[in-house]
Amino acid sequence: MSPPFSEQRFSSVSSKEPLLSERRSSYSSEELHLSPPLGYRTRVTGGACGAFQAFSLFVKAKEVPAAARCPAGGEGVRWRCCRQAFEELSGIHRHVALQHAGDIGLLAAPTDAAQQAGLTAKQALAEASLASGPAPAGRADGLHGHPYSSPEISCTLPDTSHFSYDELTSKVGEVLLYYCYCEVKDPEKLCAWQKALCQHLHLTGKVRVASEGINGTVGGSKVATNLYIEVMLSQPLFKDILCQEDFKSSAGGAHCFPDLRVGVFKEIVPMGIDPKIVSYKETGIHLSPQEFHREVEQYLSQASQGQSDTILLDCRNFYESKIGHFQGCLAPDIRKFSYFPSYIDENLELFKDKRVLMYCTGGIRCERGSAYLRSKAVCREVYQLKGGIHKYLEEFPDGFYRGKLFVFDDRYAICSNEDIISACRYCGTLWDQYKLCSSQHCQQLVLTCPSCRNKGLTACCHVCQEKELKVTSRASGQTLKEECECTWRRPRVPIEHVSQRTLDAGKD
Repeated sequence: MSPPFSEQRFSSVSSKEPLLSERRSSYSSEELHLSPPLGYRTRVTGGACGAFQAFSLFVKAKEVPAAARCPAGGEGVRWRCCRQAFEELSGIHRHVALQHAGDIGLLAAPTDAAQQAGLTAKQALAEASLASGPAPAGRADGLHGHPYSSPEISCTLPDTSHFSYDELTSKVGEVLLYYCYCEVKDPEKLCAWQKALCQHLHLTGKVRVASEGINGTVGGSKVATNLYIEVMLSQPLFKDILCQEDFKSSAGGAHCFPDLRVGVFKEIVPMGIDPKIVSYKETGIHLSPQEFHREVEQYLSQASQGQSDTILLDCRNFYESKIGHFQGCLAPDIRKFSYFPSYIDENLELFKDKRVLMYCTGGIRCERGSAYLRSKAVCREVYQLKGGIHKYLEEFPDGFYRGKLFVFDDRYAICSNEDIISACRYCGTLWDQYKLCSSQHCQQLVLTCPSCRNKGLTACCHVCQEKELKVTSRASGQTLKEECECTWRRPRVPIEHVSQRTLDAGKD
């Protein structure tokens, strides 16, 4: 399986580590009794000054809320980090300076002068941790100085002091899915803020940042996800672009992901085409769920009579469409979205003079996919489902989409109707609950029913089931994954047969 979130360059954060920040100052005994305004903004600058600010922000994110401290009175544990508890400010300062220089380096970008002087991020942090006292209250460059935001990115974290630790970390929550295409001049800075924000709210999940925007799926308590949406909508970078309805939600929580991964990439969805060559700005026409529903209804009616000039195109991978799809759709048998451009190139004749209705999980793959298809100038028109299947199912749970909706987290699928359209790999019984192949070095998903699993049939194919995979190592020490029947029997880019496709149109 190849999820849309690549493993490359992700910074991993343990989901078990308490990362709550209380909105009270932790820098002097006098400040502990102050109530700062809702949220705070900090300037991220270069050199030692910028490093000190980044260091302070990181320490702030490790603070334990008052409600979670010693109930019998006294301060008790005031900070937690790396599964360690700290009661003294000097202790958490020392730990952060020694163990988290790399993390804070993202927030504190040193100036050329500082680099020439040999002032690395770690040295700056060490100096900050050994300083005799904090920045005086009211300093314009400190955490509690005058509010500041850059023209593009605000480094605001939300006020969580009026929520209990249990409310912020409740296992009963939701998973958010969203994306926003916009010009990002400083992806590294946006990435650092996203990481700090998610840690602050105890969110897990995956967030991709690029110069073309942001793409995320995060899970947490209802309180945490609501705060996350509120802060994202107030971010100047996303003003007048991102709105409340752009966030798709489903039942879940932080437990749906193993950890938090935030990274900077070339694309926010990996199609493998330079965004400068095929831009999201050249996308197809967006249709609301209601408009898309009417188009599909008309298409199915015409297709049943053999008169349709429309193709209903599923932009997802084969294992996604296998357990759920729109009736009468064309679902490419591809393993990765990065194969989609090649699929279009090899099947251009299929799309000639056609109206194309495209859809995917949340809409993001259609943004680039429709732009690529339009760049070939063969279709009459290209339309896409705004908000993807997620939004469609909110309005039409019993509409033209049948089966489960595949999601890229530990749930694997979410349900809106009772239909099961896929079958067990071994016995053919209707079944749509994925498990990972039991072979140690295989990453394929398999549909195997409880009865077959009880018989030991737990692999994705007979090749994996019948033999133990041998791991081959390169000279560099990297491990190679051995291919199995599931991969070498499937063409990388399938060729569709136009005549057969016409005959099958509208059937499901």
